[in-house]
Amino acid sequence: MEKKIFSFDFKGRPLKIEIGRLAQQASGSVLLSYGDSVVLATAVMGKRDKADCNYMPLSVEFEEKLYAAGKIKGSRFIKREGRPQDEAILSGRLIDRTLRPRFDQRIRRDIQIVVSVLSFDKENDPDVLGITAASLALSISDIPWQGPIAAVRVSKMDGQYVVNPTYSEREISSLEIVVSGTEDKVNMLEAGAKETSEEEMVEAIKIGQDAYRELIEFQKEVIDSVSPKKAAVELKEADPAFKKKVEEFIAGKLEPAIYIKDKSTQVGELRQINDSLIKMVKETETENIQEKIFLAADIVEKETDRIVHKNILEKDLRPDERKLNEVREITCEAGILPRTHGSALFSRGATQALSTVTLGAPSEKQIIDGLEAEYKKRFLHHYNFPPFSVGETGPFRGPGRREIGHGALAERALSMLIPPEEEFPYTIRLVSEILSSNGSSSMASVCGSSAAVAGIAMGLIADEKNPENCKILTDIQGPEDHYGDMDCKVAGTLTGICAIQMDVKIEGVTPEILGRVFQQAKEARTFILQKMNAVINQPRESLSPFAPRIIIFQINPEKIREVIGPGGKIINQIIDETGVKIDIEDSGMIFITSENQESAQKALEWIKNITHEVKIGEVFQGRVTRIINFGAFVEILPGQEGLVHISELAPYRVRKVDDIVKVGDIIPVKVKNIDDQGRINLSLKEASN
Repeated sequence: MEKKIFSFDFKGRPLKIEIGRLAQQASGSVLLSYGDSVVLATAVMGKRDKADCNYMPLSVEFEEKLYAAGKIKGSRFIKREGRPQDEAILSGRLIDRTLRPRFDQRIRRDIQIVVSVLSFDKENDPDVLGITAASLALSISDIPWQGPIAAVRVSKMDGQYVVNPTYSEREISSLEIVVSGTEDKVNMLEAGAKETSEEEMVEAIKIGQDAYRELIEFQKEVIDSVSPKKAAVELKEADPAFKKKVEEFIAGKLEPAIYIKDKSTQVGELRQINDSLIKMVKETETENIQEKIFLAADIVEKETDRIVHKNILEKDLRPDERKLNEVREITCEAGILPRTHGSALFSRGATQALSTVTLGAPSEKQIIDGLEAEYKKRFLHHYNFPPFSVGETGPFRGPGRREIGHGALAERALSMLIPPEEEFPYTIRLVSEILSSNGSSSMASVCGSSAAVAGIAMGLIADEKNPENCKILTDIQGPEDHYGDMDCKVAGTLTGICAIQMDVKIEGVTPEILGRVFQQAKEARTFILQKMNAVINQPRESLSPFAPRIIIFQINPEKIREVIGPGGKIINQIIDETGVKIDIEDSGMIFITSENQESAQKALEWIKNITHEVKIGEVFQGRVTRIINFGAFVEILPGQEGLVHISELAPYRVRKVDDIVKVGDIIPVKVKNIDDQGRINLSLKEASN
């Protein structure tokens, strides 16, 4: 491909596209620069269909190259990039969730999108750049795709909306949302906010959509200059005779199974239908048996989709017969585990989340060191989804992309309400264990983690011929989640929205529809919070007896070295003898963490003695450390000693110092004066009066 460069000014910064120079063996390749942040997006499609595959095999990778930020990190022995950090995984999910709906799901060839961050200017986030770059890489390739799409980030600061804010602007924003989609429809949202109203959120989406339309128009110029030819890809379809045979076999069986309320019974009935269908195919077909089994399963999927859509659009009939805006039955319990620092069990229908909280010392913060500047997280939310939660078996290999994404969503929703470190200095780790799942487990983990924030998953059933004819569903589960056209998770308080995550299976939705979704979600959120607050409506008066206590103490920053001691000798001695954890900030703020209050007080007194600034007139019980001809040195505080001159030992003339005191004696002394060099002069005779 011929090398070409395109550029225009986008929101006050230059945006440049370069094609035809890098990664020329990829099906499509784009180098996108915005400011000094540069991403390379490549798209590659396999040469043949995957055998025994019944899904569209798309993978999206987001690669953070540390050289992009001029960084070297890792252990002494490993200095190359390893497993992607959570931030990179979340960025990859953003791109995947935007691109995936625009593919024909009947494609069976491997398609891989790789977005590599080659330069990072610490102002322009590469994640939204990666979405636009990936869109263009696909659009100029031979890969069949219904693009282009684009994305921007919108923040709100001081009442003003800003498109693609810098990192410093994002730190002071009250709302932040990534908006992506086609010219007419929004197909992906990812938002965090400080209890923002539904109206403000819709306005931010409209501003984002208006902005990314410029990027789509820009992409069209590039695409027109390339005039790409798309590859002819076989789309697996059943022949009419086979399709009719399968439809006749499942007629009268499928719809009753879909509308069984109990999930276990429903799953069992659908599995039995599937098993009998496979048996029928094996007995009646002679060629391409496995392929026809996949085609039969696809026919069942499409028929289920048709039934769910038809009954909801025409009759408002959901699979479990709830009203469109009805939330499943909710039960809440708090404080169910005896030794954790906090625990709760939240159930909504067949979805059940067990959430626990662990409090730790400030030193137990997680250190994040990716492309951005190193920082520490004091609030963590982790989400676990074991296979038994859906009645299946499977390996335990640590969190996957889904678990990381759901955990980050709940963390974003809850983080807005975490008290400042000055008020509550603990490191906080929440863990949500999904014990049973039938839709919206991420929102159940939000509800189980806090009585002040609730989350709800909203769905959409749209008429394929007239998308504006649609029904909004509250608290989607099972078939509604799988066959519905949208999954929009909204979490927040009674005051406003704290987090949103929205995906679609159709082209997208309009801001007007989203406004209706948010309002219906608000009603559900209010209902859920009332249920939760009936169990617990305010924080406990005291922490769990098993949670550590933290004592906060401010010292003169110049005294920090005295607390630490040479080579850490003093602070390590305090820790070893008291069993506490001690964190010291550059400001002189000291945090003493211990499960034993007595030990914490002992460490506090020790530090107070070390850092005590002696004043004239104070009296101490000191230990004689040295004797010289004209007096005795007395240690009045750890590391601090003063001189008792021979004339201050007694109210009479003393011939020899050791006539009065000896090394090791504990004696009362009074601070007589402190000279310009900080030397302390003491008196025994005045302290004895």
